[in-house]
Amino acid sequence: MPAFVEHARTAHPQVMFDVADVDALPLPANSFAGVLAWYSLIHHRPGDIRRALDQFARVLRPGGGLLLGFFTGPALEEFDHAVATAYRWPPEVLSDELRAAGFEVIETHTRTSARPQPRPHGAILAQLSHSRANLIS
Repeated sequence: MPAFVEHARTAHPQVMFDVADVDALPLPANSFAGVLAWYSLIHHRPGDIRRALDQFARVLRPGGGLLLGFFTGPALEEFDHAVATAYRWPPEVLSDELRAAGFEVIETHTRTSARPQPRPHGAILAQLSHSRANLIS
């Protein structure tokens, strides 16, 4: 969202912020040590999520890290979200997508609550495998 990026630029002028399409990042290969995708992919349809994961793999340096936040559920399913349809992912299923994109899953965390809010949450810490990084550099 451009308004959030403008706020970040004002609050932290020493850091570069930009808006881009996560499925087609306008960044050079091997240019980042890490990617934080905190709820950045919750609206991606399951059949389309690999485009973003492949982009993360492309821009990460060999051994680079990815921290991915998402909504969890017992099955891969869509649900109504304030902005657009979002998806709940079983951590194992999303981990398989990450492995298929060339990542090694390091840790998986989940959080649940007896109340409806907050929604069940997941976080996956992954690292770009060196063999995948060598293929795209």
